[in-house]
Amino acid sequence: MYGLIGNPLGHSFSADFFNEKFKKEEINESYKLFPLENIELLPSLLEKYPHLKGLNVTIPYKREVLQYLDSLSDAVKEIGAVNVIKIIRSQHTVKLIGYNSDAVGFRKTIEPLLKPYMTKALVLGTGGASKAVIYVLKSLGLEVISVSRERTESSISYSDLSPELLTSCFVIVNTTPLGMWPKVDEAPDLPYSALTKKHLLYDLVYNPQITEFMKKGALRGATVKNGLDMLHEQAIEAWRIWNQ
Repeated sequence: MYGLIGNPLGHSFSADFFNEKFKKEEINESYKLFPLENIELLPSLLEKYPHLKGLNVTIPYKREVLQYLDSLSDAVKEIGAVNVIKIIRSQHTVKLIGYNSDAVGFRKTIEPLLKPYMTKALVLGTGGASKAVIYVLKSLGLEVISVSRERTESSISYSDLSPELLTSCFVIVNTTPLGMWPKVDEAPDLPYSALTKKHLLYDLVYNPQITEFMKKGALRGATVKNGLDMLHEQAIEAWRIWNQ
């Protein structure tokens, strides 16, 4: 058995993806959604489901779950966020190993869209997913500016996003849940009029498949992409991790 922890989980396609995979490939496994009101419920979940072999982790626990893990992959040590847990059980112990497949999925799906002039990126949001996105963008040689609701030592605020700034940042990645079902009319607060056909807007949200953020970018001629392909790629990587 495998599953997903987070809260809320009504938007997630992960169970459908994995259960369809298991059916198609005749794998005798199942994948369930485990909405947790808080991360402190993780140990009791592991006790309740002794056949759990692996978990995916989503909002808001990608960083909070770190305290429960016995070891981390090298990538997680650098990123600081986990979205895959491999569960190794012995007769008397349960060992949890943290990995990050978001970085793999994001890199595979954004790299083909990057152009030589795209040297600077805005990353909207400072949650667990943003850490993997920043890790990848920097590894691809882009300068990254983080954007959060309030200005901090490591990020600017949405009120700092001037049209002039957007004319030099041709990659904009939304890692927040803004626009995610059921609040599909929401979008990050940007000066969208400054966007051009040279811009790339990548939204990690995949439900709905065309978000308000993407619509606003497309109206200005920008290239837009949702997070569905990233979800598929990170799920494939998670399956590889669980079975390596």
